[in-house]
Amino acid sequence: MKKLLPFFIIIVFVGIIVGVFLSLASQNQMIVTMQNNKSKQPIQMQINKYQDSDCGMLIDNMEYISQVISPSSQTWFFHDHGGFVKWLQDKEFKDEAVIWVMSKDSKRWIDARVAFYSLVDKTPMGYGFGAYEKKALGYVDFDTMRLRMLRGETLNNPRIRKQLLGTK
Repeated sequence: MKKLLPFFIIIVFVGIIVGVFLSLASQNQMIVTMQNNKSKQPIQMQINKYQDSDCGMLIDNMEYISQVISPSSQTWFFHDHGGFVKWLQDKEFKDEAVIWVMSKDSKRWIDARVAFYSLVDKTPMGYGFGAYEKKALGYVDFDTMRLRMLRGETLNNPRIRKQLLGTK
């Protein structure tokens, strides 16, 4: 019995933690994905109501949000554009997906594939890719941003950070 007591205490402790998390999740009623977005248009989002599909964090800022819509009309949500690139990479529908990003300059949803991307914005996950409708000096196109993300050429990489910002 004495040998089983530590295991019993651990099981009870883990059960309490799981119960607390489940309770919080049901109270917040987080939205992870949405089905039946047949129009393939961006869904109106609210702060602290949606969960990032890549990292699982709560979306608490609308500045760098994006949405990916599959051919089957399912929508996923992201709070950093680099996250949707990473998440989408191994999906069968990556080339057919409709991708919307919130533009920093026009403050409206735009097609991610025609947006221009800054490499040095302070984004939630630190990748640095801010989406813009109008091209400016130093901005890159979608394919370049995607390639840089997949190569790890983001502000999270100390070498790239120093290259782009001149700091560590």
